Amino acid sequence: MRYDDITEAIGNTPLVRIDPAVHGLRHIDLYAKLELLNPFGSVKDRAAWNMVRPLLPGAADRGDTVVELSSGNTAKALALIAGMHGLPFKSVTNRMRVPEIKDLLLLLGAEIDELPGRSECLDPNDTDDPLTRMHQRLAGSGGGYVHTDQYFNPLNVEAHTSGTGAEIVKDLDGAPDWFIACVGTAGSSTGVARALRQHNPATHVVGLVAAKSDFIPGIRTIDEVHEVGLFEPGVYDTIAQVSADEAIDGTLTLVRRCGILAGPTGGGALQGSINFLRTVDEPPPVPEASSPPARRVAVFIVCDRVESYLGYLRERRPALFGRPPRQHSIATLAESDISGAPSIAVSDVSGFIRNALVVDLRSPYAYQALHIDGSINIADELFADMLHAGLPFSRRRPVLLVCPVGERSAAYAALLTRMGHPDTRSLAGGIIAWRDAGLDLVRD
Repeated sequence: MRYDDITEAIGNTPLVRIDPAVHGLRHIDLYAKLELLNPFGSVKDRAAWNMVRPLLPGAADRGDTVVELSSGNTAKALALIAGMHGLPFKSVTNRMRVPEIKDLLLLLGAEIDELPGRSECLDPNDTDDPLTRMHQRLAGSGGGYVHTDQYFNPLNVEAHTSGTGAEIVKDLDGAPDWFIACVGTAGSSTGVARALRQHNPATHVVGLVAAKSDFIPGIRTIDEVHEVGLFEPGVYDTIAQVSADEAIDGTLTLVRRCGILAGPTGGGALQGSINFLRTVDEPPPVPEASSPPARRVAVFIVCDRVESYLGYLRERRPALFGRPPRQHSIATLAESDISGAPSIAVSDVSGFIRNALVVDLRSPYAYQALHIDGSINIADELFADMLHAGLPFSRRRPVLLVCPVGERSAAYAALLTRMGHPDTRSLAGGIIAWRDAGLDLVRD
């Protein structure tokens, strides 16, 4: 194959059957759509090119900057495309959670603006959040910026309707019985679902979200997806959760058993697919003719490659890299430990907080935007490192842990309790509940 431009290599990715000995399903063929084989390494290549292409004419002459609210694969693809067309690229985010992606963006010449923000992703309804204000400014301005707007741009979805989904139909000679998709910006899951249902309205679409207390790169929690403009609940017949541990297990399966260098999103898609399909793995109806019934088919997407997530895997599974396990880690907690963590409601906090050490686990940028007066900021990654060595403060002083919505703080509260701190609490509902109650917040 010869191409005049690397963007011509976007799309037409393989659809690979997963060996039944790997997934264990008896009556269902499971296929992986290998979006990691796009030229820039991810499913986001399609959307990035589809969104930015109509905006490129004249952009270099005007001296425009391509800008996107992204800290991941969309930013990576846009940075590469922008560079090809002589344009600078700016990534706007409130947190770069994957160090390898940040380093790669800097290598590509991208400018990274980490704005103060109160939540972990864009919430268009939170008009006081600097990230939201930046989005509104970009959406209303045509001067100086090429804004691709992945959270609301219909071209994000269309890239997967005419591309990813149409390719699946072509390769299978029809739509599958099930499509299982991890939900990030919701562009790929929505677009593929539309294409499949045009051929088979009965295709069952499963949306996979991260468990509330977990962070899986590229997969939002059930609370976060409702903040994404492209998310339409009616697209999905089923919403199911997948944990970080399951995503890592799935990644190891794809890498070691299937020869597919998938990242945690693909691993979560595999394991989430198996979890769901086991519940429907029954023989299909026997046709009237004497021929045996056709096997049913399911498809999931392998979104990107594993190399960018070695740090994520090393932190959560140090034994994979020949390192001893962490003595004190939230990765060792069960969901029941976290759900039972000691917490305190905003309405009851005044007496407790008077003598407590208040630890804000959000990023420094979120903390600078607004925080509880007198609190100290220890971002959760740093806090995790501190706990590895033991309790970082006296057992005699009460501790109140704060995060955006009370999920991350609950995990650390459970861990501190297990480590022997007798008076730890998680602020129920987090900084958002504090704000909604009308309590004072200060700004640095």
